[in-house]
Amino acid sequence: MQAGVLRVVVGVGLAVGLAVGMAAQERSFVPVTDAVLTNPDPGDWLHISRTYDQQRFSPLTQITKINVGQLRMAWSRGLPAGVNESTPVVYRGVMYVMTPGAGLQAIDATNGDLIWEYRRTYPQGVPAASARAKNLAIYDDMLYFGAPDGFLVAVDARTGTLRWETKVDHGGITAGGLLVADGKVISNRTCQQGRREYCFIAAHDAKTGAEVWKFYVTAAPGEPGGDTWGNLPVEQRAAGPWGLPGSYDPVRKMVYWGVANPNPYTRLKRHGRADAVSNTSPSELYSNSTIALDVATGKLAWYFQELPSDDWDADHNQERILIRTRVSPDPKHVKWINPAIKPGAEQDIVVSVAEAGGMFAVSRENGQFLWGRPFPFDDPNLNFSVVDVKTGRTGVNPEKLFKIDGQKILGCFHNTRSLWQIAYHPGRNSLYVPFHDQCLTMEAMSSATVGYGMRESVMRPGADPNKYMGMAKIDLGTGEMRVIYSQPQPTNGSALVTAGDLVFFGDLNRRLRALDADSGKVLWETIVGGMVMNSTISYAVNGRQYVMVFTGTGQSVTAGPLGIAGKSMAQPVGAHNAIYVFALP
Repeated sequence: MQAGVLRVVVGVGLAVGLAVGMAAQERSFVPVTDAVLTNPDPGDWLHISRTYDQQRFSPLTQITKINVGQLRMAWSRGLPAGVNESTPVVYRGVMYVMTPGAGLQAIDATNGDLIWEYRRTYPQGVPAASARAKNLAIYDDMLYFGAPDGFLVAVDARTGTLRWETKVDHGGITAGGLLVADGKVISNRTCQQGRREYCFIAAHDAKTGAEVWKFYVTAAPGEPGGDTWGNLPVEQRAAGPWGLPGSYDPVRKMVYWGVANPNPYTRLKRHGRADAVSNTSPSELYSNSTIALDVATGKLAWYFQELPSDDWDADHNQERILIRTRVSPDPKHVKWINPAIKPGAEQDIVVSVAEAGGMFAVSRENGQFLWGRPFPFDDPNLNFSVVDVKTGRTGVNPEKLFKIDGQKILGCFHNTRSLWQIAYHPGRNSLYVPFHDQCLTMEAMSSATVGYGMRESVMRPGADPNKYMGMAKIDLGTGEMRVIYSQPQPTNGSALVTAGDLVFFGDLNRRLRALDADSGKVLWETIVGGMVMNSTISYAVNGRQYVMVFTGTGQSVTAGPLGIAGKSMAQPVGAHNAIYVFALP
């Protein structure tokens, strides 16, 4: 058992202050129920994107287009060294933070004062500073996080003391995130190259840590989809379900999750030849797919594969956003439309936008393909297409497959939106997506463990360098996309949209901005101490609305954009890990 400790020793005054603050929190703590998670208080931020549907919409209205220009820093707080890719939880005036180096802090959300800290002792050789977990989770009176020693950990939300821990994997859990639903802590993770052992999504009892179910995201022989891997032995069928956590429909009792690419990253490395598996879906299931799982059992209800048998490490492991909308895709704006759609009919849909440049809308009920489009733009170098609009079968671009070792390709897109979160405004029925207009050059090299040699992010051929980063506004009724804001500097900051009709996001140039949600006009801008990473939330305490971001450096998502667009900005400030919080005077 790894013990957590409270940080209380920096002079008697601080120790007493922490003890008093902890005692007050214990007396006032209200357990988080299923009902609270389903319908959070507008002032709280309980999930990575606030609600189960992953919309990243804040219903708070104190900050508006009229007064946003008056925002000032309310407080800031430094954080330890290490990778910083997470989003905090805020509940009843307390901000719970996963600190770089894989610890936890409870902080007064009005001033940044420390309430308690959990520090975990990691075995020698465990790279805690590289842990890149995307979020914490909260339920009842416990906080949950995935630790880099492979444990799923629960601590007391009132005191930070360890409640239980369960060994679940080799440490890959820190590459994913958590979702608490139906009394279960559901986690995803990365898995090793060419090894199926840890390629699963797991559910554990939130009260005890006992495993409830486990779903392997690569199909085995004899299972549905098992024949889509050719002759590859089952133990070598690898595709990581890592990345952003899934969404949950509490009415259908269904979890919707994204799965990343198969690995190693090329067909030549996985199978020894390019034609070993199909070029159209289904192929190497359930890689680069949306999967719907029964929350009680983990059984697969349906899947939709966005990119079959990926040859380029083109992850589709982002969030799945749940909305209800009239479905009327416009052929002027949408490339692929199911002809069976009855235009204007309302449907519950699942929306995904992948790092590889694909956007899809499918039925939440059964995974039926509704419409899809290249994202952000159509391009002759696209690595995928929809080959059958009636069924939604997708296919790879055969011209972009590696046929022999040493071959080099240019394919689009690559890390066009990566692992920051996107946001949906229900009042506008619009999705807001920060993106990079970039593609990939890559060389096949089977002697390498990952299957590739030279590999580099590049600007899309013909793209405007002054519009490298953009904010897309996409109408989810019609599929029409407008780029409402652009700049030459890259971003790693999540989007946040509010009922005040504002879109907040930050970039790698230390700028945090508020845009008009309709026009994209910059209404407020400030400069923080480092590169803005993921996060971007809004919460309220005692009637005052706050906007918060983390600064820091991502493990792999930061270097590529800086390599392309770093010259468009001053020397980037790396490893500046801190919290910045803003409010009206």
